[in-house]
Amino acid sequence: MVGVDRPVLADFLRRHRAALTPADVGLPAGPRRRTPGLRREEVAQLAGMSTDYYARLEQQRGPEPSTQMLAAIARALRLTADERDYLFRLAGHSAPDRAVARAHVAPALLRVLDRLSDTPALILSAVGETLVQNLPARALFGDVSDLTGLDRSEIYRWFAHPATERRRYPANDHDRQSRALVASLRAAYGAQGPRSLAGEIAAELDRHGGEFARLWARHEVATRFADHKVLLHPELGAIEVDCQVLFIEDQSQALLVLTAPPHTEDAEKLALLAVLGTQTFGGEVRQGPCAAGRDTTSPGRPAPYSP
Repeated sequence: MVGVDRPVLADFLRRHRAALTPADVGLPAGPRRRTPGLRREEVAQLAGMSTDYYARLEQQRGPEPSTQMLAAIARALRLTADERDYLFRLAGHSAPDRAVARAHVAPALLRVLDRLSDTPALILSAVGETLVQNLPARALFGDVSDLTGLDRSEIYRWFAHPATERRRYPANDHDRQSRALVASLRAAYGAQGPRSLAGEIAAELDRHGGEFARLWARHEVATRFADHKVLLHPELGAIEVDCQVLFIEDQSQALLVLTAPPHTEDAEKLALLAVLGTQTFGGEVRQGPCAAGRDTTSPGRPAPYSP
């Protein structure tokens, strides 16, 4: 690939920023705006980068953006997969392989998530990676943005780190949750094949035997997101929730929303989540939604798995 096409990249970013409103991305409108679209600082906030860094891209200066930065900008600007690929090429990078670039969140799911601020909601991959979560979801499950490798998958963590991962579920629900997660991984494995991330997770967990190996050998297959269950919060205690899901067309990503009946104690606890902020179990930041990105450079990558 050639270097950065700075003039075209800057124009592309400006035009897509101008095409968005605060309401499109779940931000308050604030004071009267002199120009249409989002402000640079708002795009930077959504992308998790400094305003100065983003501003320099629109000003045709600064360093060549990394693929991580480009992926964050693509998500912040709600780009489609085609627009994201174009952005990568303008910045001097090859477009990511769509077969493995699952961290690019579907804009349609993001638009729905942007409008959910009063109840936990998060976007998941087929193997239980949290791609995006709103504030109440971070308060309930913890912030998992720093997790890498197989640890990004809740399915992997459930079996690899049971002492910390299972604390948010009542003990009498552990067996049911284990079966649901393995059945969900089987569904992902069937759709993606043995050389996929689902295959890597299955290979690594099956290598250690135990509970996962016994359940994996049963060949139960199910994509279970919609559910009714109890979650344990370190400050609020037990919260009984209903879990509902919205899939994209190929079912590789899903928006999961947790609710409770109005005017109940559980609904009041969900409303308190954003006030309490992020909570952790024993200092461990973990995530575990109602069911079941990837770091392909992680060492010790297991071989493809065949059942």
